[in-house]
Amino acid sequence: MAERVSATPPTVRELSAGGIVIRRFRGRPWMACIRLKGGEVLALPKGLIDPGESAAEAATREVREETGLDAVLVEKLDDVRYWYRRPGARVFKIVSFFLFRYRSGCVRNHDHEVDAAEWVPLADAPERLSYRGERAVAACALRRVADAG
Repeated sequence: MAERVSATPPTVRELSAGGIVIRRFRGRPWMACIRLKGGEVLALPKGLIDPGESAAEAATREVREETGLDAVLVEKLDDVRYWYRRPGARVFKIVSFFLFRYRSGCVRNHDHEVDAAEWVPLADAPERLSYRGERAVAACALRRVADAG
């Protein structure tokens, strides 16, 4: 009797964290974004949560690594959930996003994992970001910043 092989690959769960760093230029809020895939993709800094690290700690680390910025955690914004495939597995990914206030640093000091880091007007981010879930998080940040005055 032949052994039956499942056509459905196993499901893996990944937890990541990222952040939106806000800085004011000429009275307007701007946010730090990263460029990926040869500069074609505009995204938020994010990455996997390391063992023993909280989501907030991971978001702080990823912001520093991918944007070159030191930032102060303000609050959690939202989680983005999505599925993707990688060889041999279906992945259910949850990314927790946090709002940060800029403290210091320069976007030119980003690490090698990204093509570039740049400042984008927060008001434009919900339309300019490449990923739907990240556009929704940027809209949430825009509301929070507007509510804070």
